[in-house]
Amino acid sequence: MSQEKQLAGHLIVECLVAQGVSHVFGVPGESYLAVLDGFHAYRDRIRFVTNRQEGGAAFMAEAAGKITGRPGVCFVTRGPGATNASIGVHTAFQDSTPMVLFVGDVASDQRDREAFQEVDYGSFFGPSTKGMAKRVERIDDADRIPEYIARAFATAMNGRPGPVVLVLPEDMLTQFTAARPTARVEAVEAWSDPGALRTLREMLLAARKPFVIAGGGGWTVQSAQALQRFAENWKLPVGNAFRFQDTFDNHHPQYAGDVGIGINPKLAARVRESDLILAIGPRLGEMTTGGYTLLTPPKPAQKLVHIHGSAEELNRVYQADLAINATMNAAARSLEVLAAPTELPWAAWTEAAHADYEGNLQPQKLPGSIDMPAIVASLQKHLPPDALITNGAGNFASWTHRFFRHHGLAKGSRTQLAPTSGAMGYGVPAGIAASIVTGRVALTMAGDGDFLMTGQELATASQFGAKSIVVLLNNGMYGTIRMHQEREYPTHVEAAGTALANPDFVALARAYGYEGTRITRTEEFEPALLAALERPQGTVIEVMLDPEVITTRGTLSAIRDAALKKGG
Repeated sequence: MSQEKQLAGHLIVECLVAQGVSHVFGVPGESYLAVLDGFHAYRDRIRFVTNRQEGGAAFMAEAAGKITGRPGVCFVTRGPGATNASIGVHTAFQDSTPMVLFVGDVASDQRDREAFQEVDYGSFFGPSTKGMAKRVERIDDADRIPEYIARAFATAMNGRPGPVVLVLPEDMLTQFTAARPTARVEAVEAWSDPGALRTLREMLLAARKPFVIAGGGGWTVQSAQALQRFAENWKLPVGNAFRFQDTFDNHHPQYAGDVGIGINPKLAARVRESDLILAIGPRLGEMTTGGYTLLTPPKPAQKLVHIHGSAEELNRVYQADLAINATMNAAARSLEVLAAPTELPWAAWTEAAHADYEGNLQPQKLPGSIDMPAIVASLQKHLPPDALITNGAGNFASWTHRFFRHHGLAKGSRTQLAPTSGAMGYGVPAGIAASIVTGRVALTMAGDGDFLMTGQELATASQFGAKSIVVLLNNGMYGTIRMHQEREYPTHVEAAGTALANPDFVALARAYGYEGTRITRTEEFEPALLAALERPQGTVIEVMLDPEVITTRGTLSAIRDAALKKGG
């Protein structure tokens, strides 16, 4: 008996269901109406979350990929839709997050004529080490839809995880096909070479000041727990890579802090002083290496063991003394059974590293009526241990990065969603996606400029019953850029593009269906947070922050005075 045929657009949705996708994020477009009709047909098995702008949709898909470890899925229309979504694709690439972006496109008979909103997606997303996607493919044959989708999921998850773009010609989507979905694709594990593990053990035994940097994509609860057992067996100090602060439990007595922007100076010195760096998972980018100064390429002063899921990433920037191609699950499970001696010479080194981290949690006095470390302490006190903390890009994120302590994956769940790409506007949609996908508490730390890039997605949250809490730090400017201006051009900053005239954020939040509240003193925050946790809908807590309080370590005036003094 011949297989009953269905619309290609419906088959795409059926294939997503077969891959275990429960939520898809996107902005509807006439270029993929047949797919939208497919979401209606399968509405009891998969949910299409309607966003307000494609950048927000792509951020939500990227966040879903981080949370689940499987590709987050986004649908957008051609041209402007795809270019708007590119910020999420770029974030997924730099953050090593599995994601699939589907782009509705011009009909096949209109290609290469600069048809309405036509874009060459292969050139635009540019699959390469300098591009935004791991693979860009176009599905011209409806019968091959299952093949392309299965390959997209496999590519997104395997090796170094990342984004894949699938282009859907409008006329292809209305063809009828008898093709059926393939089985669910699982990531392939790459195991450590036994000889390399023996060499690693020999290097550890020869070391006196080893240090672990953990992070990157591909971590699971099981691999994080295995990493912890390895560190405990060998009594190693562990730092988490930039914006992967939930890889290793921040409460653990061997935790040394996050190796990223605003690094503890004592931790930076320790990384430089180390005689053996075990980089497990991170690609060792600019932010984790302090602008390539903590480890200097191509050959660091420290011995370097680099473990990564992608063979192409190894030895690309740093020539490692030992490069091991292994996925995090396989690597951590191999490391945890690596036999350790009973006596190790670096116990004091590890204890001192953790003591430095604990010392860095003690804040210095900064001006104004808002005490940000105290506010973060309230978050630590009242948020559940599995709460997801999200942020975009800006100095405002440094407060949670420095003072919030993640239990993280080793305790059962991912708890941080933050863009290593430095993408502003990520935090609000990521928090909403976290609420939709997990139902857990989602707390977003946002700046005023950061919030206004994607704040309209609060309407998405209200429409789909999501609840996030947004702590919005309002200092009336693009603070990070202003900080750099004060440092580099201290006499030319008044009219230099960083001042912001903001709306009434409380009224704006309420217009979107959130509750809004404004605080001007530290003691007002805790009651506002407790009310937000109890409230059935989301909340924006606007914190009026003194513009002088620009970083966790200093003020704008201090930065300006230092720059003026340096300039003579």
